[in-house]
Amino acid sequence: MKKYALWGGMAFALAVLILSVTNASWLAPDPKGAPKLIAHRGLYQIYDKTGVGRDTCTADRIYAPYHGYLENTVPSIKRAQKLGAWLVEVDIAPTKDDELVVWHDWTLDCRTDGTGNVRDATLEELKALDIGYGYTADRGGTYPFRGKFVGAMPTFEEVVKAQRINDRLMINFKSKDPSEADLLAGKFKELGRDPVKSGDAFYGHTGPINRIRELFPDAWAWNQQEARACSEDYVKFGWSGILPDSCRGKTMLVPLNYQWAFWGWPNRLIARMEEYGGKVIVIGPVEENLPRGLTLPEQLTEIPASFNGYVWVEDGFTAMPALFPSFDDRTQEEIDAAQSALERRRNRK
Repeated sequence: MKKYALWGGMAFALAVLILSVTNASWLAPDPKGAPKLIAHRGLYQIYDKTGVGRDTCTADRIYAPYHGYLENTVPSIKRAQKLGAWLVEVDIAPTKDDELVVWHDWTLDCRTDGTGNVRDATLEELKALDIGYGYTADRGGTYPFRGKFVGAMPTFEEVVKAQRINDRLMINFKSKDPSEADLLAGKFKELGRDPVKSGDAFYGHTGPINRIRELFPDAWAWNQQEARACSEDYVKFGWSGILPDSCRGKTMLVPLNYQWAFWGWPNRLIARMEEYGGKVIVIGPVEENLPRGLTLPEQLTEIPASFNGYVWVEDGFTAMPALFPSFDDRTQEEIDAAQSALERRRNRK
């Protein structure tokens, strides 16, 4: 009996040793490059995410504004890029007259002085709206952006024409309709912008993403369902040293509070994903099963220094200067306002 126990113990120790060596991050080559930040919606007004669902109006639950930018607007996108965003995530929607606007919500009722579906309005009608109309931080006591963003809903053309040579966009399809990918591809062609050469990326529902893959097979295109499947499969099977098929050439999401669960994190995992052309995105702590980005600059310190993948950030106005201080062009007034806002947010936790 003692003999079997001894052999069993030795086998277990050997298995642990093999697993440790197979997944040892320090034995993997050092990743090349620095982290690349994805600025969600550019710079936007942070809001209370408690209980937020897909169709929840978020303009009437913002925190007290500490900067003057609204999501998906040209100034917001440009400032995020100046502060160091590698990619700025923007949302697109077609209009009734086959134009393409950069807009997050399915409807106009939440943020604007208009009503109805975005897709039922013409570009002329959308350009007449005040897209800052519905924002309030005190339950309707004041509306700090009313009258300041009339006509500010940008077309995709306006956003692209504002890009510098090294600026990159991550374009989000809110719809499941594959034809929206064709409309977008047509706009790219009209504007003379090759999304592959420009380093643009795409994500959203399976329908338009699969169509984008047909139109631009070399572009980075992904959806959350695939990314979650890759992450879950890797946590289950990554111990083997073999990258699951669901991750090969795909995108993996690594929640900040579950980094420990990913075999070989970070160097070994990065090497495995890079070997098959995959991408890794660190997201914020998963709460209520909802993936979100980093909301506080100190969360960046929780990511290993050798990580060279992508980091999804919500509050780019504080996160990007923390990582790239040489790009920080904020005025002292803006810095002070941001620090005060951070302290208020930290105290809510």
